[in-house]
Amino acid sequence: MLKNANILVAGGTGFLGGALIIRLLAEGAQVRATCYQRDPNRQHERLEWQRADLREPAACAAAVAGMDYVFLSAANTAGAAVMVETPLVHVTPNVVMNAHLLEAAYQAQVKKFLFFSSGAAYPDLGEEHRLAEGDMFKGEPPEVYYPAGWMKRYTEILCRTYAEKIKRPMPTVVIRPSNVYGPGDKFDFAKSHVTAAQMRRVIDRQRPILVWGTGDDVRDLIYVDDFIEGVIRAFTRESDFLTINIASGTAHSVKEVVSTAIKADGFDDAEVVFDPTKPRTIGKRLFDVSYARELLGFEAKTSLEDGFRRTISWYRETFKP
Repeated sequence: MLKNANILVAGGTGFLGGALIIRLLAEGAQVRATCYQRDPNRQHERLEWQRADLREPAACAAAVAGMDYVFLSAANTAGAAVMVETPLVHVTPNVVMNAHLLEAAYQAQVKKFLFFSSGAAYPDLGEEHRLAEGDMFKGEPPEVYYPAGWMKRYTEILCRTYAEKIKRPMPTVVIRPSNVYGPGDKFDFAKSHVTAAQMRRVIDRQRPILVWGTGDDVRDLIYVDDFIEGVIRAFTRESDFLTINIASGTAHSVKEVVSTAIKADGFDDAEVVFDPTKPRTIGKRLFDVSYARELLGFEAKTSLEDGFRRTISWYRETFKP
């Protein structure tokens, strides 16, 4: 399905977009990738770059022209501090971009479209509840995720509309990720998520290592290569509309994240300090991964320590002084 296909990766300079490009090229695809503020960060004979502001309909039309498939990984994202202080930064540009690219793909008769949603859009159904695909609209997103959560939900509804509710439908896939980490992630403290931020503090040998919150928040972490494997399995599964969690199904506290990063990088005399006054999001998020296991035969393989070791090694090699 992917070999020799013309595939657009919207947002090719981002974390997930970059990982997708690597995998799609390995599958033998002809890849076009869009960039906007950042310059292209990899080259290949089967990779074409196109600079595009995907908030503009004409740019979306040019990007999808001649494409068989579209992966929408472009997004305006940020960490917990930005989400708390300026929550609408996630909403307007993403709503506009997502809607325009879906319409452009539909008009170009793209064969299938994939959208990355977010586990943050799920309602709070209790800290011990494992969030399954059918839970999404059983309540509103948690308050801290409210704007971004509804933005993701709105685009999910658009994907279903294009796949099921109109004439000449366009098949779509909605991926609901847990917390993805690994090589290529954002390690800028102003924009990074908690996992990358803590790894960066360990790599920089900060003394002490400052952890926002109490360290008791719990997340489902999945290594990027495992995540992309799940994405490809979901995309190549024959379906008109598919919504699915791609996660590890394993819970890790922020304390465990920090201690694992310290162990993986050999920072034996590290001192850790917790600051509960700093911005945080939600206490605990667990994912039900049984659907991905049953439908796709997918399970995450990479242990947290192994994934951290690979990520830290990549960071040191990429940003060595």
